[in-house]
Amino acid sequence: MTEEKIQSLDKALSTIAQWKAEGKAIAFTNGCFDIVHIGHVDYLEKARSLGDKLVLGLNTDASVRRLKGESRPIVSETGRSRVIAALEFVDLVVFFDEDTPKSLIEAIKPDILVKGDDYTVETIVGADFVIANGGTVKTIPLVKGFSTSSIVDKIRKSG
Repeated sequence: MTEEKIQSLDKALSTIAQWKAEGKAIAFTNGCFDIVHIGHVDYLEKARSLGDKLVLGLNTDASVRRLKGESRPIVSETGRSRVIAALEFVDLVVFFDEDTPKSLIEAIKPDILVKGDDYTVETIVGADFVIANGGTVKTIPLVKGFSTSSIVDKIRKSG
């Protein structure tokens, strides 16, 4: 069941420790993933291809509101997490309530930290920590023309 892929930090750390003991490379990314679209699917599939397991840090509703404004998220964290967990290339979903995933990255200690190419290694939160701990940081080209904000704007203009 997809719900089993959505774990508290404590349970996730146990799962990740088991994967690492098996020699699995852990890739990590994060985001709001409010209205899942082709850009998200393409990005997450490519992120997973960089490691053996993909752990996704998902912003809580409160965190999304602070980052995107009071009208967001469109989809609740429960709904967003279930949709993301249903993707076969996402192995684990963990919520974080902070504005950045810094403490989550430091707890998980991923082998590969992944973000879209709208970031540079220098601007990716946690990159310095991952590199200092022997990991790598990768950026993935984003599908042009797709963002949740642009989809929300299009819906609002058509209504």
